[in-house]
Amino acid sequence: METMRVLQVVTIMNRGGLETMLMNYYRQMDRSDIQFDFMVHREEKGHYDDEILRLGGKIYTMPQIRPGNYRLYFNRLDEFFAQHPEYQVVHSHNNENSSFVLRAAKQAGVPCRIAHSHLSDLGIDLKLPFRIYARYAMKDNPNRYFACSKHAGQWLFGKKAAASKDITVLNNAVHVDSFKYDPDVREQVREELQAGNKLVLGHVGRFNKQKNHHFLIDVFQAVHEKCPESMLVLVGEGYLQEAIKKKVDKLGLTPHVRFLGVREDIPNLLQGMDLFLFPSLFEGLPVVLIEAQAAGLKCVVSDTITTETDVTGRIQFINLNESPDNWAHQILSSSYEHVDTSQLLRNKGYDTRSMTKWLTDYYRGHGMHSRRA
Repeated sequence: METMRVLQVVTIMNRGGLETMLMNYYRQMDRSDIQFDFMVHREEKGHYDDEILRLGGKIYTMPQIRPGNYRLYFNRLDEFFAQHPEYQVVHSHNNENSSFVLRAAKQAGVPCRIAHSHLSDLGIDLKLPFRIYARYAMKDNPNRYFACSKHAGQWLFGKKAAASKDITVLNNAVHVDSFKYDPDVREQVREELQAGNKLVLGHVGRFNKQKNHHFLIDVFQAVHEKCPESMLVLVGEGYLQEAIKKKVDKLGLTPHVRFLGVREDIPNLLQGMDLFLFPSLFEGLPVVLIEAQAAGLKCVVSDTITTETDVTGRIQFINLNESPDNWAHQILSSSYEHVDTSQLLRNKGYDTRSMTKWLTDYYRGHGMHSRRA
């Protein structure tokens, strides 16, 4: 059988949630059957680009999607699909901006056009009118609708679509075995962190407004006042990182907070933690919370995150209106042991080994008809 090439449309293949989810599936694919290629919208190199090329994928760079740039972008999309008649499946992960690439794909006769929602909100900013326009333009450009959760599907596609059976929830699956608890790995990580017997709280996420790092630091300050033998580990990078470092320094917490940057060894780092913190303002269904649960960690998260995230019973939801002191009390009242959750995750469809077969069959079943060259 001829290899089917599926075009995955993203912003940039950095180590974010949806990108990690894509790579989790991509690594498990039989690439003689299904091969992923990527359309990206940034000139700079992504963290996963080298691995994509090693796995046989192609990377196509497009202009950024922004107001004032639409005409150039639309023309480039039309040119792309005219030059690449091989794609029978286009799977777009750009939330409301998926409408544009899927419009071009539809005009080019691509039989399977998937819009995939990964968020439940975007907040209010100067781009809001353009986001509303993009969502309105979605219409029937996609003919398949995916979401990381029911809530994320309702946010992008509307309540009517969410109430029907038209939206497929594709689980943000992980390679469960790679997160299995190993006391030797835990000891190595804690030695690297110079953690000793301290209570290690962890967070993995981009330093942006959505992840709510300022509140996270307030919570840790409250924890540290009550439990001086505690430390916070922050993994990720982003435009707010320097501001957060300054806040940590101002509060006198610098010796107790580790900024680790972007890391490739997330499964190992999670083993060295005692509890996972995630007070985001909004999310779809964060891959990192599935990873934290796969590592057996108790997670304390904001109640803005869908309860669909709680796959293992290891998540505690707290309202963001609660004070940092109240958050600290809940954190210090938690259990810190790592629990084996692997079978629970497999049973609920969060292991890439089983879900990759489902996705392969889906692509094959819905992208069967080649379009004309």
